[in-house]
Amino acid sequence: MKKLALYSKIIDLKNQGFSRRSIATKLSISRNTVKAYLDRDENEMSEWLASTRSRKKALDDYQETILDWLRKNPDMSAAQIGDWLEERHYGSFAESTVRRYVSDLRKKYKLDKHSKRRQYEAVPELPMGLQGQVDFGQTWQTTTSGSRIKLYFYAFVLAHSRYKYVEWQQTPFTTADLIRCLQHTFKFLGGKPKQIVYDQDRIIVVSENNGEIIFTRAFQAFHQAEKFEVIECRGFDPESKGKIENVVKFVKNSFARGRIFRDLSTWNLESMAWLKRRGNGKQHNGTKQIPAVVFQKEQSYLQPIAQYQPVTKQVIKRTIRKDNTIMYQSNRYSVPFVL
Repeated sequence: MKKLALYSKIIDLKNQGFSRRSIATKLSISRNTVKAYLDRDENEMSEWLASTRSRKKALDDYQETILDWLRKNPDMSAAQIGDWLEERHYGSFAESTVRRYVSDLRKKYKLDKHSKRRQYEAVPELPMGLQGQVDFGQTWQTTTSGSRIKLYFYAFVLAHSRYKYVEWQQTPFTTADLIRCLQHTFKFLGGKPKQIVYDQDRIIVVSENNGEIIFTRAFQAFHQAEKFEVIECRGFDPESKGKIENVVKFVKNSFARGRIFRDLSTWNLESMAWLKRRGNGKQHNGTKQIPAVVFQKEQSYLQPIAQYQPVTKQVIKRTIRKDNTIMYQSNRYSVPFVL
């Protein structure tokens, strides 16, 4: 409600005999606000309104920067803008302040936001330490040289606390990559959940025999060492895997969108800093709790980590001779004509 219109309503209700408490209730405002308006006469109110219109706003110093971000990334959210301001040490601003400021800029400069409405669906909450969910994602990023690069990421979330871990690389994920990421996840958490939910994927599963999942040899060895239950998710099942689907979207939209890629090491460091600051450090829309705070309680429910060391095979390179043979330890061995 505009200040002048609100002032008129407050004066009108006051003249009708309503108390300050009643006025506050009817207009859904605080009694302090009612008092502040009633303590000014009409002339004082006009002067005050004029001063608020000319008063410099907290984000005015960064207006050109924010406009540049919005023009380059029209679908950028106010939450992401607030995060970028904090990441660049411009300051930490209230989400409502950033939201109003960005909304005003969009209206003033006609910067429409083109984005799909997010669909929310209630899913049952799970006990602490019971389940983690895994999924993968891909993004295209602009590099510092202006070229485009495709990045791949692994995402993990604890189903109860919504505590997250993300890791990036420049090549599609293999079984060895997944095992490495899971080990990094368990170390990051200081333990592991009893269950891990995943999509049936070629890097984990070889085949299915009468309902029994047959894992790849490397993943089977890791699974047996760590002794967690594996739950396969077929297709999109919001009750079993909806939380990680939301994390993948969150990583793409809140972290990766519009971000410039320098090198993989820097990108992963920025990702971890974002997790601490935003992904795990801000209130979750569904639970209305901060994942990092809830995780402090959930951590004690996690299972201990096994000291698993993947078996690695020594790779020896040899040149194939013209007669399709190689030499190894002074012996000659034939090789297939077509490998």
